Amino acid sequence: MESGRKAPTLKPRRRGFLLRAHQTGEKGNKVAEGSLYSLLQTMRDRRPTAKVGHLVRRVGILLAPLIIVCCALAQRPVDQAGAIAQALQTRDFAKALELLRPALQQFPGDAQLWAMQGAAFAGQGHKQEALAAFRRSLKISPDYVVALQGAAQIEYDAGQASAIPLLQHLLRLRPADPTGHGMLAVLEYQQGKCDAAVHHFERAGSLFEAQPSALHGYATCLVKLRQFDRAVKVFQRTLALNPDDGRERRLLAAIQLMAHQPQDALATLQPLLQAATQDVDTLELAATAHEDSKDTPQAVATLRQAILLDPRNVNLYLDFANLSSAHDSFQVGIDVLSDGLGQLPKAAPLLLARGVLYVQLAQFDKAEADFEAAHELDPSQSLSSAAQGMLAVQENDLDRALRTVQAKLARKPSDALLLYLQADFLSQRGADPGTSEFQLAMRSAKQAVSLQPTLRGARTVLAKLYLQAGNYQEAVEQCRKALDHDPKDQTALYRLIQGLRKTNDQAEIPDLLKRLAVLRKQAAKEQSERYQYKLVEEDSQPR
Repeated sequence: MESGRKAPTLKPRRRGFLLRAHQTGEKGNKVAEGSLYSLLQTMRDRRPTAKVGHLVRRVGILLAPLIIVCCALAQRPVDQAGAIAQALQTRDFAKALELLRPALQQFPGDAQLWAMQGAAFAGQGHKQEALAAFRRSLKISPDYVVALQGAAQIEYDAGQASAIPLLQHLLRLRPADPTGHGMLAVLEYQQGKCDAAVHHFERAGSLFEAQPSALHGYATCLVKLRQFDRAVKVFQRTLALNPDDGRERRLLAAIQLMAHQPQDALATLQPLLQAATQDVDTLELAATAHEDSKDTPQAVATLRQAILLDPRNVNLYLDFANLSSAHDSFQVGIDVLSDGLGQLPKAAPLLLARGVLYVQLAQFDKAEADFEAAHELDPSQSLSSAAQGMLAVQENDLDRALRTVQAKLARKPSDALLLYLQADFLSQRGADPGTSEFQLAMRSAKQAVSLQPTLRGARTVLAKLYLQAGNYQEAVEQCRKALDHDPKDQTALYRLIQGLRKTNDQAEIPDLLKRLAVLRKQAAKEQSERYQYKLVEEDSQPR
């Protein structure tokens, strides 16, 4: 980049690489100093670029129309090249294109002329024609920087991953260019390739120093890579840009908690905690910070304050339950969860959490009743990840998901996964024993297990169907086999408890309930961590 010019931003401006001297010509000869110029300053604000994904809002970092002074090109008349350059400089793109037509007919192998045509088309807003011209130039001279920049800018503005190899090519020619690294960082982030994105964010230097959306993307990638300390430093820079932004403070505090810096998180939250009006999100973060700082009484008081502000917030009750469990205050947690169920009687997560606490008090009947009620309220909890994924694709339309599976089965009737999904969806639809749908579900589940005995979820669905049909011993057997393959299968464990109770073989049930409670606590912890990451990623998107 030319010294003295401002770094590209993530705001509605158009900037470009300065295309200075010592560029390599089509025959490998150095072109004289000043023979290639950068984009015109007068053009950079002419038209905002397209929105790219969630991170880039109108970025223009590489190319606007180029002026190419061709005095060093001996094979073309100087006056002809000068006239084209003059037309580009005065933004008379129609005239530039008119002059370029005969020039290209006379010199069709001239990479610079094709790049000039690309610049003229870009100036008119004809991006596809411009891209074609730049690519024609690159066929002639693959290392021609002007054409690489033009093509990369157009692909970048459109949010296309095809800009990545162009930018990589540019960086091979100019490895220290911060703008190229900045653009690659944004694109790699959007592609979910955080390892590569972080590398290029680092190499971009101060390019995005004053751009919160880019810094958010950088920090989000660091969080995904579990480099929390570095993510904290990046988010401190975003907060410094706008210290009165409560959202930025909560984001920084959340990452500080991930980095095990609870005192720093509390310091970050202090301006919000001292405000006249409190918000629940701030209080929830503060409660976690107090607990991580070994100040449990303050954590409890803060959570209670949050619950009073938002008594229908499920997460607050779950936080309180986790806090109670961590300090063996099981009855206190049960009481608070019962209050929550008074507000939200159909909240399955609260029933599951209370069931876990009942197990800790050896009140197994109450625990089992809560687990059963939770399952009745939210049967989808027993769906495998494969089934949940299929439902998500079908927008939680069970009938549509089933039709999709059955259509695929018509082409692949011996596919174990599809047979299992058919059984699962039929079961979730409430197929009753004795009906044709129930019989189809049973056949499908048996066939899936026979074809692929280790298929996760297939045996638990078969166990459920056996339970519904009154074949309790067979259900117990399938659950044990499922747990042999996956000891953490909560659904199989729950079905095993059901089956043993039906067979009056209850000696194992207390230990199995304890085991289920441990798995539920682990799952709750993992879900909380995923929620933190999700919070950071969602809140890092530009508003």
